[in-house]
Amino acid sequence: MKITDHRTKPTLTEERRLARDGYRLIAGLDEVGRGCLAGPVVASAIILPLGCRQPWLQEVKDSKFLSPAKRDYLYDKLLSIATACGTGIVSPTEIDAVGIARAVRLAMQQALARLTPAADSLLIDHFTLPESNLPQWGVPNGDSLCRSIACASIIAKVTRDRLMVELDQDYPGYGLARHKGYATRAHYDALAQLGLSPLHRRTFCKSVVLPACQDKTCTQDSLLRCSRVMPANDTNFGVTL
Repeated sequence: MKITDHRTKPTLTEERRLARDGYRLIAGLDEVGRGCLAGPVVASAIILPLGCRQPWLQEVKDSKFLSPAKRDYLYDKLLSIATACGTGIVSPTEIDAVGIARAVRLAMQQALARLTPAADSLLIDHFTLPESNLPQWGVPNGDSLCRSIACASIIAKVTRDRLMVELDQDYPGYGLARHKGYATRAHYDALAQLGLSPLHRRTFCKSVVLPACQDKTCTQDSLLRCSRVMPANDTNFGVTL
């Protein structure tokens, strides 16, 4: 479990080290939504221009420690100055099919593939990406300590939050716009009343108490397969980043 101080400000220490070694297109990479009961996992990669000294960059920190309004403000600012930015989104159905660890890596691969120009090196929060041949470094607590990773966390968080607000209109009653798919008490209460939606990760909801099935022919050997529960359908999560 990561324990970081909300007052921590990320620095450019890692980026400057790589720049001294000759790298010029250094991408920070982070994901959000790993532990949610519902919705996709989202990863973003961002390349900041070397030597950028915009004063508002001092306000960047791990997205978890920023208000929604501050995240939105920094999101727009970052897109305006980024050398390149890309986002990858992996659906709940694919998360169930391949597991969350693989899904996170797939989202990161998508994000990197959308960078133009492409990165020449990577700084990733906590771990490395074996699917990429690029020089890369996993930075423990990277979203709190490394500016490029913190910026990626903001892009990913705002992208996912906005998507969940939109999906709340398609699947009302679960409170997705409020809790964004995380495991809150209100979310569990909604599941107890409504059952699973196509947005819910079946592999994350095995212990959720679902409504009783009204189909008398249903054996209910597993509530996750019960006909009372909505079927899992893949959702097309398109992004423009």
